[in-house]
Amino acid sequence: MTQAPATPRRIARRHDREIIALAVPAFGSLVAEPLFVMVDSAVIGHLGTSQLAGLGIAAGLLTTAVSVFVFLAYATTAAVARRVGAGDLPAAIRQGMDGIWLALLLGAAVIAAVLPTAPWLVEAFGASGTAAPYATTYLRISALGIPAMLMVLAATGLLRGLQDTRTPLYVAIGGFSANAALNVGLVYGAGLGIAGSAWGTVIAQCGMATVYLTVVVRGARRHGASLRPDAAGIRASAQAGVPLLVRTLSLRAVLMIATAIAARLGDAEVAAHQIVITLWNLLAFALDAIAIAGQAIIGRYLGAGDRAGARAACRRMVQWGIAAGLVLGLLVVLSRPLFIPLFTSDPAVRDPLLTTLLVVAVTQPVSGVVFILDGVLMGAGDGPYLAWAMVLTLALFAPAALAVPAFGGGLVTLWWTMALMMTVRMVTLLLRTRSGRWIVTGASR
Repeated sequence: MTQAPATPRRIARRHDREIIALAVPAFGSLVAEPLFVMVDSAVIGHLGTSQLAGLGIAAGLLTTAVSVFVFLAYATTAAVARRVGAGDLPAAIRQGMDGIWLALLLGAAVIAAVLPTAPWLVEAFGASGTAAPYATTYLRISALGIPAMLMVLAATGLLRGLQDTRTPLYVAIGGFSANAALNVGLVYGAGLGIAGSAWGTVIAQCGMATVYLTVVVRGARRHGASLRPDAAGIRASAQAGVPLLVRTLSLRAVLMIATAIAARLGDAEVAAHQIVITLWNLLAFALDAIAIAGQAIIGRYLGAGDRAGARAACRRMVQWGIAAGLVLGLLVVLSRPLFIPLFTSDPAVRDPLLTTLLVVAVTQPVSGVVFILDGVLMGAGDGPYLAWAMVLTLALFAPAALAVPAFGGGLVTLWWTMALMMTVRMVTLLLRTRSGRWIVTGASR
């Protein structure tokens, strides 16, 4: 029986199935991650305002510290997927283990830095005299879980590279459930207060890391892969992560500048900005899920030496990004009357918020392209270009944003500069993908 010819429609459907199979579970695990902080906030909020304020400061510091090392997931996904495409599963798992060992080393370094400096960090973030002790307590205890958090990032990247996004979803759901139960039990049942919430998070994160390690060890034994630390492999993982670290820091700088400018515009504007950022992050989860699928799929095609397959997958995922952006933008417009009252009833906040959300809606198709191509180039291991492009974007965005208050602009103008930032990113990414220089085949780049 002869096989049906691979028509463009059949190829597109095959890519669609792959994207859905990887993106849907990835979206679930992405949404589960911020629920950790939400649970902590809900539990601690009933202890008092000072405790909640302390949690907010400590959680912000922890989130920043961990997000800086997100390259542990991204770089590992790309490297592992290449080896999967090349048909070398033992090498793929070995590559993932190098990332996990690197995560342990980085986690230990972060603990050594945070424990003695916790009071200073809390003070630097502007904690009040009543909130500072709670923030310091939460930060010091939660810092003990940072190695586990970083191991979870690296192990998630390993499984994504193996084309498995379901296991990270199940682990995230289990971790969220355990965190919720532990928080209630330790904060109220054991009477430990904010320290109980911190210990609950540490235990949940360590549990997640243990589950991941169990899965990885079983896979390594099944395929005969070594689990011992390899200095050369760890060094290579670190070198691959440096450009992505630069990219992440540049992106964080953009967001920090935007928040700082919004604060200079007034209380109402910064309040509206915080609401918009919250929605923007939620929309980013949906687009990032497709980008994660792109990392895994592109890496696999390039590892298999399939240039045409990589190009076709890239085109199809860009179409997905544009379509998802259009749908999300339409949802933002239609949901404004329902969304805004959930956060504020103050007309001074609602008026700029109404128009700003329209800017966010209009730019969603651009964001869709940016997220997808970001994922494609990460999957290709094209980190140096991503770093350069993001630094350039920051250099163009910063003066434009700083000019907003100088020329009497408001929140809407600030978010048009955010739209400019996303457009610059889109242009740089499109130029790279059209050049074809990202297409480097083989088990390693």
